[in-house]
Amino acid sequence: MLHPPCSAQDVLLCDLCETIPLQSHCELCNVSLCKACVGEHLSDSSKKHNVVSFLHRKSTPSYPKCPKHPHKHSELYCEKCDIPVCSTCVSKKHKGHNLCDFLEKLGSKTESLQKDLEELETRIYPKYEEMASEIQIKKSKLQTNYGKLTTAADQQGEVLHREITAIVNQRKSDIQEMKNKHVAALDKNRDEITQRITEFRKIIEDLKKILNTKDGSLTSTYKSRNGEFRQLPPKVRVILPSFSPSKIDEDHLSKMVGSMSSLTITTEKQGYIIKSTEAVSSPPVKPLLDEPRVTATIDSGYNTLYSVNCLSEEQVWTCGNNKSMNLLNLQSKLLTSIQTKSGNWPQDIAVTRDGNLVYIDYKNKTVNLVKKKKIRTVITLQGWEPLNVCNTSSDDLLVTMISEDREQSKVVRYSGFTETQTIQFDDQDRPLYLSGNLKYISENRNLDICVADWAASAVVVVNQLGKLRFRYTGHPSNTKKSFNPIGITTDSQSHILTADNYNDRIHILDQDGQFLRYIYSCRLYRPCGLCVDIRDNLFVAEWDTAKVKKIQYI
Repeated sequence: MLHPPCSAQDVLLCDLCETIPLQSHCELCNVSLCKACVGEHLSDSSKKHNVVSFLHRKSTPSYPKCPKHPHKHSELYCEKCDIPVCSTCVSKKHKGHNLCDFLEKLGSKTESLQKDLEELETRIYPKYEEMASEIQIKKSKLQTNYGKLTTAADQQGEVLHREITAIVNQRKSDIQEMKNKHVAALDKNRDEITQRITEFRKIIEDLKKILNTKDGSLTSTYKSRNGEFRQLPPKVRVILPSFSPSKIDEDHLSKMVGSMSSLTITTEKQGYIIKSTEAVSSPPVKPLLDEPRVTATIDSGYNTLYSVNCLSEEQVWTCGNNKSMNLLNLQSKLLTSIQTKSGNWPQDIAVTRDGNLVYIDYKNKTVNLVKKKKIRTVITLQGWEPLNVCNTSSDDLLVTMISEDREQSKVVRYSGFTETQTIQFDDQDRPLYLSGNLKYISENRNLDICVADWAASAVVVVNQLGKLRFRYTGHPSNTKKSFNPIGITTDSQSHILTADNYNDRIHILDQDGQFLRYIYSCRLYRPCGLCVDIRDNLFVAEWDTAKVKKIQYI
């Protein structure tokens, strides 16, 4: 608050308690504080307070002059028109509009500006730098990749000798032309990103100047562009051409030299947008229990149980070796039963944020939504077969799938049942996942995508952009059998929990893949599907016993 002029004998008191002389000042909230009240003020974690010594506080912002009436100050702010106004403006053009004190609005605008600056510096700007770095890495590998093609063409040319020299030279020319196009495509992509990075530096510099100068006019007229920048630019994906040599045939020398597949350069739209920092808050720290305990056991009624998914703390959806998907309570009572549209066994299930059921029909190659007991096929695949599914914090679906020829596996993101992202290769264009019919999937709190790749005996974790973060291949211990991950889930602490089916235990990892401990003292038998409720209770589907165990571990 603004203090009136005082004499040398006047004592400035704390704005909160109004009884003790002040010592500090919060520049964000513009309040003066005594030593005892600083802690109480900082307890409001919804704001990033900046408490300094009162003597080192910055100048208090003042009301700016009205641009239309220079003899007056803009003491009010028109919410409807989004501009500062004076009393004369109010009586003429803003009568009846929603008005507030200018300095109050300035405080909220300043806080919003600081959040934009933090997001640009810590989240958006680094992602663009990371993309620029990836392009440079790809360029550094061009010489090796295209050199292999040139060598293959040379070897075939030596077999045919002088008669085909001209044809070989033509092929080499084709390779060079493709290489130039490849480089040009990457340069164009890099230039677009570099241009944005330069723009970010200027914006960040301007924002810092505004914050430092405390110019109310500039702050109030600031318009955020962070929403525009959260949509990352397209990512260039290139399918490298290949050289296919042929056997010598004197009648068809040109064909016998071999042919080049065409260079394919496409831009892959990154459907996943960087999440706003406002949507992410740090949860309270919950320590792991030394002795996890079973708090409930549910008999599912199946012969073999595949998956479990929480609808609430007291109700879980299950699916197993028949065409029914059953909703059960903790007392094993059947509340609802849904049969698949095709009569096939469901491969996996998930629950959307609004409580609807999603299930995978592996044989029909479909993903289906159950809403109010009515089934609607929302995704039908061609050339691929769906395996497992999970729902994300943004209500997208992540689906693991395998190609019909059993040679490839990938993860696909669907937003509103429209494909927006494909995750299949690492930075060296090597497959992230091995082929196999079990690939349970979960999204972590930090937006990492975690897959239990049963065929690879590994948990594969990529970030929200699909970049490989780490692979976890088990903990060196005295387990009887090799690591066999099937089910996977995550909790509020960003722990990754995966079911080690052959060793009858759950592995708990931190978000960076470091092993923390096992859950194995709860008499688990062939654990398979996993899920965690909102209170971090773990539900474990046991493959052979067809029971669901609710475990308190945190």
